Amino acid sequence: MTRLSNIHHQITSTVPESLIALLLRVGIAVPFFLSGRTKVDGLMTLSPSTEYLFAEEYRVPLLPPDLAAHLATYAEHLLPVLLVLGLLTRISALGLIAMTLVIQLFVVPTGWPTHLLWAGPLVYLLARGPGGWSLDRLLKLD
Repeated sequence: MTRLSNIHHQITSTVPESLIALLLRVGIAVPFFLSGRTKVDGLMTLSPSTEYLFAEEYRVPLLPPDLAAHLATYAEHLLPVLLVLGLLTRISALGLIAMTLVIQLFVVPTGWPTHLLWAGPLVYLLARGPGGWSLDRLLKLD
């Protein structure tokens, strides 16, 4: 057990938490941002296929399809950028957790293995914050 404890200590004392948080922020931002880019033509014009998907397949309760499409698209562009910058990190992580829950519950209920992969880093960032290498820390927001 002492050997295992020594290995654990070497790893935890060598890898700064700021690096771990940065990797988690960038790693989780990428799939959401890339998903957002598939929903638009040009800079931020909703594509016809996005409008169709939200009207016919991604039916979200309580939201009209047009509003849901716009909210999802804007969130998938803005929140990942904020995460990478480490700005308003906890709020951004919470927004993406909410989006993940909506996707899991109403859009792709069988997608739970992927959604758990998204939730892990997001819950870490929500609970622990963005780490030292972030605008939140620089601006003393965290």
